[in-house]
Amino acid sequence: MPEAMRPPHLLVTRPAEDAEPLAARLRAEGFDASVEPMLDIVQRDGPDLDLDGVQALLFTSANGVRSYARRTGRRDLPAYAVGDATAAAARAVGFHHVESASGDVYALAALVRARCVPGAGALLHVAGSKVAGDLSGMLTEAGFLVRREALYDAVPSVRLSDHTAGLLRTGTLDGVLFFSPRTARSFVRLVAEAGLLDCCRTVDALCLSPAVAEAARAYSPLDGALNGDLGVTPWQGVRVAPRPEQDSLLGLLPDLSGRKGRA
Repeated sequence: MPEAMRPPHLLVTRPAEDAEPLAARLRAEGFDASVEPMLDIVQRDGPDLDLDGVQALLFTSANGVRSYARRTGRRDLPAYAVGDATAAAARAVGFHHVESASGDVYALAALVRARCVPGAGALLHVAGSKVAGDLSGMLTEAGFLVRREALYDAVPSVRLSDHTAGLLRTGTLDGVLFFSPRTARSFVRLVAEAGLLDCCRTVDALCLSPAVAEAARAYSPLDGALNGDLGVTPWQGVRVAPRPEQDSLLGLLPDLSGRKGRA
């Protein structure tokens, strides 16, 4: 296919279980899409969860939903999700009372404050060993008792795949989708370690939020790692979704049918 006719090639950096369905969706819409998970999800084994006295469950990722489902069969409690994809994952494992904040942890905290009552029971935040944002702190300030259960570890990737390195070297990668600051930092670090940072000049960074964009822009030069110096990743462009939702992020992509935008 001539270069002018080549569909945009996008890279999905989410953990594999979330990345593969998204890559399939992108291919169905006419894009080339590859998967380069920046985090591997490692489930923590343990006993059934103690849900005594819990009035509601808080989920900040689909991985948290899947980890919860591994550890207990209880689906009777209300589930409040940070975004629509997480809410869909909760419904998929059998929850019936599910509400989405359609945003970030601030939106989730606001939703919980509107739906729950301090003193009516604890809020159980099911998450990984590392979390973004201070959901617990925001709700504790509002008088809630918040328990956090770390049911999985998100382990950073240690090297860039040969496939992705090849896309960068040949200039055939057009955009990278970033959903979290941690995955953005991991990708930039691995690209820098591979000596391919300059290849980002022809690549757009498509980011779920301003915090993700900030992480995608900055990197620690190898010769400045000891004193904390930061460089600027030479992306062709850094674009931020209007809302911290997957569909909003995908709305940044070109409409291959010829229209200017999707949503």
